[in-house]
Amino acid sequence: MNAMTACHRTLPFGSLVRVVDLDNQRSVVVRITDRGHLYEGRILDLSYGAARKLGIVKPGFASVKLEVLSLGGSHRDQ
Repeated sequence: MNAMTACHRTLPFGSLVRVVDLDNQRSVVVRITDRGHLYEGRILDLSYGAARKLGIVKPGFASVKLEVLSLGGSHRDQ
């Protein structure tokens, strides 16, 4: 819950992604650790810890930019 992780539909498990909130310019680096069902129009779901650092817990969503830092693929992360 407090780890810097996220769920994404297509990025490989273990990928590192910088997520930048376009409104406040805060950013976090998260590891993709999950698949899952995302709400329509959303590109990823953040852990509570990552959302807290971005300041988006209360609204529950934000416009963000993603920057893939490294692609995962290791079986240990799946």
